[in-house]
Amino acid sequence: MIKYKLFCKKCDLKFDSWFASSNEYERLKKKKLLNCHMCNSSKVEKTIMAPQLISSKSKTNKKINLEKYNKVKKTITSYQKFIKENFKYVGDNFAYEARSIHYEGKKKSKGIYGSASQEDLKELKEEGIDAQMIPWIDENEN
Repeated sequence: MIKYKLFCKKCDLKFDSWFASSNEYERLKKKKLLNCHMCNSSKVEKTIMAPQLISSKSKTNKKINLEKYNKVKKTITSYQKFIKENFKYVGDNFAYEARSIHYEGKKKSKGIYGSASQEDLKELKEEGIDAQMIPWIDENEN
């Protein structure tokens, strides 16, 4: 597969398209089967493109990015462990439980954590109830 940046001479639109090979592009071009999806013109040409070369520098950058990702994932996992050990899981009832604690003055021996929608969190905030969203990684995710 090869990706080309194409240019419509009629409406000046630039867009990407994939082809099985460079020969396939030429075959479709010769048969006038390449059309602009904006104006339907068949005056579509390839733009000048620079090839993407894989260098040792790009491999190094990927390695650094993977190391950063793993470091962040490890930090999030340690936060999750702390939360699971020190807070009560309330599942999808988080908004209800948070309101119960806030309005009924129920003191819990542990804080709570669970799931809430963006709308629930917005409403809790408007009611003066402090709730935070944190990133969560499922244990079976890579």
